[in-house]
Amino acid sequence: MEIKIREIVANDYTDVVFLWNDVLEIRNLNDENFRVTTEKMNEDGNYKTFVALFENDVVGFVTVVQALSVGGSIGYLHIQALAVKKEFQHRGVGTKLLRHTENYAKEIGISSIILCSGFKRTDAHAFYEHNGYDKDSYCFDKSISLD
Repeated sequence: MEIKIREIVANDYTDVVFLWNDVLEIRNLNDENFRVTTEKMNEDGNYKTFVALFENDVVGFVTVVQALSVGGSIGYLHIQALAVKKEFQHRGVGTKLLRHTENYAKEIGISSIILCSGFKRTDAHAFYEHNGYDKDSYCFDKSISLD
């Protein structure tokens, strides 16, 4: 199975939104808010989204951001999301996306990658550990009312 990895283009947006909703079960995403956010991310310059293609169909994606960190001159790469179509899981697609991300980090001179994964996503945890990622912290979040 030949998988190609490349940067996202506008024609990929609908497929990536489907993966966010179906695989990651984050259901507040739609084509319009994804387009608007992706355009802002592209303008910023620190974000990248890579898609995995099988026979020109998007079967996975990873979104990363280069972040600064006090004490580190270059910072780190933060994987914000990684998803693979359910029928393509356990076939090496996610690993190819991780390796592409790691190679991208090397290209820009970054030696540290972090990510967060929800407590219930135990299959994802095993996948990351299998690919050499250490479980070394908890991520915390809080929603703030804007009214």
